[in-house]
Amino acid sequence: MNPTEPVSSLFKRLRFVLVETSRAGNVGSVARALKTMGFSDLVLVSPRCDDPLHDPEAVAFASGAIDVLEGARIVDSLADALDGCNFAAAVSARLREFSPPVWSPREFSAHAAGTDDLRPALILGNERFGLPNQIVEQCNVLINIPANPDYASLNLSQAAQVLAYECRLAAQGENRTQQGIGFHGEAASVAQIEGMYAHLEEALVAIGFLNADNPRKLMPRLKRLFARTQLETEEVNILRGIARQMLKAAPANDDDAGHD
Repeated sequence: MNPTEPVSSLFKRLRFVLVETSRAGNVGSVARALKTMGFSDLVLVSPRCDDPLHDPEAVAFASGAIDVLEGARIVDSLADALDGCNFAAAVSARLREFSPPVWSPREFSAHAAGTDDLRPALILGNERFGLPNQIVEQCNVLINIPANPDYASLNLSQAAQVLAYECRLAAQGENRTQQGIGFHGEAASVAQIEGMYAHLEEALVAIGFLNADNPRKLMPRLKRLFARTQLETEEVNILRGIARQMLKAAPANDDDAGHD
């Protein structure tokens, strides 16, 4: 990476997050994949292997990317891993009924490189189990790598390499998209959006639109709806203001609460 690159460069803004990785060698391989494409921000969430940053297998597989491996951070939760990020992309070969919008790696890379105030994160799951639905539903988009439908199984470092390659091309200008004319506010962080969802759910229960004991699929559907909008901070604040007024207007007696 060129040390003179501005902070707005995608090489500095993009974060790779590995969730519950089982093999230390895969952590090393991902570090190598990132460095070959000029990226270095790597975070591990609750890895299932001991000392993955210094394990001999990880060091061997990292090869010349020891600096990326040793610079990786280990955290206990996805929220900690996404601290400072305002756009989260889950990576999975398995599509979900209530997933956020599905993007290709190229669509993601073009969006990430073309939006200078975006601080995106790519989230990759466990080698065997992938990402749980709960994590996928928290993300803005789901990235599906268009592989052979008869055998779409990429290992962790292969998936990271494909994504890092597409992002490198985009960062160098190959896939930059024209931004629309008009005002663009600051993209809302993952934590801000999750807080808004909790606030909105509370308000929907209070006015009787959502039955807390039988919520069914209303909130996942609402999350999918809002994920398509690429919420900005001010928009999240507006929605929370609406939720606040709903709570003020809700009847004190909630015995007549309805269903979603």
